[in-house]
Amino acid sequence: MKAAVWYGARDVRVVDVPAPVPGRDEVAISVAYCGICGSDLHEYADGPHAIPVRAPHPESGRMAPLVLGHEFCGTVTRVGPDVRGLRAGDRVAVEPHYRCGTCPRCLAGEYNLCRHFGFAGLMGDGGLAESAVVPAYMVHRLPAGVSLEQAAVFEPAAVALHALRRSGLREGETVAVVGLGPIGLLIVQLAALRGAGRVVAADPSPRRRALALRLGAAEVVDDAGGGALRAAAGGEGVDVAFEAVGAEATLRDCLEATRRGGRVTLVGLGGTLAIDAFALVNNEQSIIASVGYRGAHPELIRLVADEGVDLTAIVTATVRLRDVVRDGFEALLTTKEEIKVLVRP
Repeated sequence: MKAAVWYGARDVRVVDVPAPVPGRDEVAISVAYCGICGSDLHEYADGPHAIPVRAPHPESGRMAPLVLGHEFCGTVTRVGPDVRGLRAGDRVAVEPHYRCGTCPRCLAGEYNLCRHFGFAGLMGDGGLAESAVVPAYMVHRLPAGVSLEQAAVFEPAAVALHALRRSGLREGETVAVVGLGPIGLLIVQLAALRGAGRVVAADPSPRRRALALRLGAAEVVDDAGGGALRAAAGGEGVDVAFEAVGAEATLRDCLEATRRGGRVTLVGLGGTLAIDAFALVNNEQSIIASVGYRGAHPELIRLVADEGVDLTAIVTATVRLRDVVRDGFEALLTTKEEIKVLVRP
């Protein structure tokens, strides 16, 4: 079968590899769509960051070179002998978190904090391929009312939903979102759906700002600095801000936009960030981190199936697997006009 395999930075090749065979508790999936994530872009541009290159990942048993892609869905083609509740022909979304099931965090239900944290498609073979094999615990069967196109964006939507849960957002509270990539846009949409009183957002891209307004933002600005975002929020500052860029400057912008006693939730992937701790303490603000998700897919499936929520507005292109480097990775790195690119093997 064809698969997009990561060999190193700027070295992703679409090559022939053996079709994977499911083990006893695994499921084989014919991949319908696989999204390209910001994490994939980091690995392509200047990785490895998460991809294991010196020793196999403890849960997947895999190391580079490996098949990229963790935002995927498709149709079950085969199940292992120990798998129950799934069969060939089931349409499914994949929740690609690895988990050991035995560490303290897994036993507490916080499997996104497993001591063997990782994702299929980064720490093991993923969905940028014609077929993929994953542990059965990663698979969510889709009801008739949920299309595979919708399921293709469940993974980034789960990141956004988990961040909203982590923030403690309450109905009627005001929200700021800085950075309108796929995660930031989905935070805007889901915050509005969850009863936020007012959502303001910031991004330099006119296309992304326009989409944020369609998804529920009340106001958008092109630059979050200089008090512009706080002014857009009404002057007092928002109750909760989401940093979805991963940069020191945008963290400062979020803190500046947040009221005294408010919360800032970090979603973007950044390095070392310096903050004014004196101001943080005096304003009694909280900084909350959010990674991955847990238990989010059932709510997303319900929102789409029962409430008719459309999560696909962030998708700007669908490309062929054989063109994934040129039309996927390179396109996302060179233009801000693309937001979410799906690959259709």
